[in-house]
Amino acid sequence: MENKKYVYLFSEGNATMRNLLGGKGANLAEMTNLGIPVPQGFTVSTEACTKYYEDGKVINEDIVSQVYRALSTMEEKTNKKFGNVENPLLVSVRSGARVSMPGMMDTILNLGLNDNTVEGLSKLTNNERFAYDSYRRFIQMFSDVVMGIEKRKFEDVLDKVKEVKGAKFDTDLSASDLKEIVKQFKGIYMKEMGKPFPQEPKEQLIESITAVFRSWDNPRAIVYRRLNDIPGDWGTAVNVQSMVFGNMGETSGTGVAFTRNPATGEKLIFGEYLINAQGEDVVAGIRTPQPIAKLKGDLPECYEQFMSIAQNLENHYKDMQDMEFTIEQGKLYFLQTRNGKRTAQAALKVAVDMVNEGLITKKEAILKVEPKQLDALLHPNFDQTEIKNAKVIAKGLPASPGAACGKVYFTAEEAKEHHEQGEKVVLVRLETSPEDIEGMAAAEGILTARGGMTSHAAVVARGMGTCCVAGCGDIRINEKNETFEVSGNVYHKGDYISLDGSTGNVYGQAIKTVEPEISGYFGTFMAWADDIRTLKVRTNADTPRDAMHAVKFGAEGVGLCRTEHMFFDEDRIPAVREMIISKTEEQRRKALVKLLPMQREDFIGIYEAMEGKPVTIRFLDPPLHEFLPTDEEDIKDLAKEMEVGFEELKATVASLHEVNPMMGHRGCRLAVSYPEIAEMQTRAIIEAAIDVKKRKNYDIVPEIMIPLIGEIKELKFVKDIVVRVANEIIDKSGIKLKYLVGTMIEIPRAAITADEIAKEAEFFSFGTNDLTQLTFGFSRDDAGKFLGDYYDKKIYESDPFQRLDQSGVGKLVKMGVELGKQTRPDIHLGICGEHGGDPSSVEFCHSVGLDYVSCSPFRVPVARLAAAQAEVKNPRK
Repeated sequence: MENKKYVYLFSEGNATMRNLLGGKGANLAEMTNLGIPVPQGFTVSTEACTKYYEDGKVINEDIVSQVYRALSTMEEKTNKKFGNVENPLLVSVRSGARVSMPGMMDTILNLGLNDNTVEGLSKLTNNERFAYDSYRRFIQMFSDVVMGIEKRKFEDVLDKVKEVKGAKFDTDLSASDLKEIVKQFKGIYMKEMGKPFPQEPKEQLIESITAVFRSWDNPRAIVYRRLNDIPGDWGTAVNVQSMVFGNMGETSGTGVAFTRNPATGEKLIFGEYLINAQGEDVVAGIRTPQPIAKLKGDLPECYEQFMSIAQNLENHYKDMQDMEFTIEQGKLYFLQTRNGKRTAQAALKVAVDMVNEGLITKKEAILKVEPKQLDALLHPNFDQTEIKNAKVIAKGLPASPGAACGKVYFTAEEAKEHHEQGEKVVLVRLETSPEDIEGMAAAEGILTARGGMTSHAAVVARGMGTCCVAGCGDIRINEKNETFEVSGNVYHKGDYISLDGSTGNVYGQAIKTVEPEISGYFGTFMAWADDIRTLKVRTNADTPRDAMHAVKFGAEGVGLCRTEHMFFDEDRIPAVREMIISKTEEQRRKALVKLLPMQREDFIGIYEAMEGKPVTIRFLDPPLHEFLPTDEEDIKDLAKEMEVGFEELKATVASLHEVNPMMGHRGCRLAVSYPEIAEMQTRAIIEAAIDVKKRKNYDIVPEIMIPLIGEIKELKFVKDIVVRVANEIIDKSGIKLKYLVGTMIEIPRAAITADEIAKEAEFFSFGTNDLTQLTFGFSRDDAGKFLGDYYDKKIYESDPFQRLDQSGVGKLVKMGVELGKQTRPDIHLGICGEHGGDPSSVEFCHSVGLDYVSCSPFRVPVARLAAAQAEVKNPRK
């Protein structure tokens, strides 16, 4: 049997082979086919990565021999030899997953250099400084990425030599300085590893490919995958490419560019480059790069060629491109192209502009914006009156728009920790590195002292929709003292600062933020999404204010109104407590009479806000003890207030305490024990609907949802109460009012017996929060304590409360849908768990045939777009 192919030359692939070659490999192959100047190379496939993990983290001999075969083809094509002193072939080794994961995995440049080939390179180029500059970079990268030796150890040596020599930049060091650095670097390697730096290029290559495979599972990559719904079993490809050198003097350089502005979407080449540098220098932000327009003066021919290729690439891929390029002694090479990460504002502008330019269709445009990105548009900007009087203490690069205000923290760990304590935080770093991903995700905003618009901080922040000010050279950070200084003022850990990611301004104070205005490109784009989607989007809203917010964001109804949230108000809780501690039905009814007008007013407000759109109201759900105090002093105060004995009340509170409240006396069980609660809530719902219908003439159809049903007889018992009370009120009013009675499917037994339950239920709403808890058998309040261990040990890849578990909980939802439709073909079907605003879960809801998803108001636009994308990818028949 012929061996499986794991290694592909660039000339053997194309853009459709992304799953096998990774995004970078597929695009390098495509550019090669288009005749764009790409350095020769080959891709080790994602299947080889999967095989590496299957084989116990070793690269098997078959893959190794395929790598060597591809290497010898490269030698023929480049007319250079790997490990040869006279004419050495040097390569770069880069990761390349199916989807772009900027900065998450590792890169090694100048591979193939050793004590002999460095001399050969020096003679060949007649440039000793360049040869040793390349060698010191390779030793550091190999040691850091492949062997895990701390990067700092090498940087300290470099900084010390620069200090001694009075050199400001690396470029100011001479060949003999660099030779000394190489010697010291090799000394660090020997000390750390107990063996000399490897001199055999083939050993260097296989070790480096292994390191890239290994980096697929480093902690920052795992966190990034979890944040971006990327499956762990995809693996990464590895691209081995012949080196071209941007550090060969004044006619060489390296840069990163976008075909449009990734912050604003403006149709203008946006990029930066450095003369006499390698790619890492631009991305790491160690030297401040030049804008791409300056290249026109430095190297005009390269500039013209670059502009022409950039435009061709955008037209070819029909998307904004993010490109890396190197110029070696006046010759231009493209090292990669990919669809560029962009802010939400830029994404909308690019999508709408490209449709107007005739480059793409509306359906294609819908897929150009990440639904989660819309979050960034809906979050606050600075209050204009406050910002007028605020003092700008520093100015950096406006790397990712939005406004952020929070307390200063200098490490990712601290940012994450304080965010979890409920603080708003701003992460302040010299420069961010991929290890900071969790701190960046926790921060309201990110401020870095170094780095350009294409630095790690900028790219990752834009992808997350987080405000970022980068390259703020005005601030001096002292990480040891946990302070930063600017214009003689010192800011300490825990001090408030504010950032404006649209202007680059930094303010040394807390500034109030306000809700954004939504219009323009957003409106145009979302109108296209609404025309395309077939899944409706409702909101979870407990107050008229929430409902109005959601309507502004495009909600088509309320999918979940939790009536208990209204009971916690200061003026209501006494009546609720009176009801709970009542000993007789008569006492309970007396308390419920006080609650009735309050509930009715709430429902009137919500009906009016929704202007006749459907409203689903859930009966009281939580266990009653949640409304009572637990602290002895508070119980004493309540006893006085309620005019009951302390001991008696204490005994009542104790009797209501439950071993597992999540599975206790709650939901429909309360209505079974105390039917009068269901009567009062039905009365409030129906009377409010009649009132609004009379006054406003809205065609209201209340949807009354009975929670936590697990048995049809339970549902029938409570439904009979609803129907009796509702019909009585409607008959008396003389107003025609239609209403529906349905249930929340949140107990696995309900999903399994959905055909029975549908005999009584006119609609199902899948309550996937509780359905997930009960299916997995753990409480989401406790799961946070151990889910981290599950991610570390690769048992789970994502939080099942954030992203619907399609293979378990999803099967129950699918079963509930199919069984419900068998009994009642016209049954209304929705979802109201938090999953209703998660894009991958929305896609699932579309595929199983739900009528609507319901989510919190701010996630409504996210769900609208996700629903449109689901329809584009998988049209409903």
